[in-house]
Amino acid sequence: MKRTHFILLGIIAVAIAVIISTAGDASSYENFSIAKNNSGNEYHIVGTLAKSKPLVYDPIKDPNFFSFHMIDSQGEQCQVVYHDNMPQDFERSEQVVVVGQYENNIFEAKTILTKCPSKYVEKEIKITSN
Repeated sequence: MKRTHFILLGIIAVAIAVIISTAGDASSYENFSIAKNNSGNEYHIVGTLAKSKPLVYDPIKDPNFFSFHMIDSQGEQCQVVYHDNMPQDFERSEQVVVVGQYENNIFEAKTILTKCPSKYVEKEIKITSN
């Protein structure tokens, strides 16, 4: 075989190894009950903020502790703990995605993504004819 064939085979082998390593680490969108039954696995959970429950964040006491309750797409409510700052405008978010795993009856979030209400509100345009 030629030298270029060995190089091409090496590149293909590296590409396959990268694809396999990233596919094994991929997490999926689920709900809290799936996360509870498979604690230790990482999941993305989509839901809304439970506005009836308090947000726990005291930056003076511990700036790296934020706790709140979230309702998933199936209607199940769970406490979420995030060991970082509270995201900006979190209280106004329409939808929340938490990435993490369920441990000790709490969902431990590694990442929080929020969808906030749009600041661009469509205004009603009145059209008049002459």
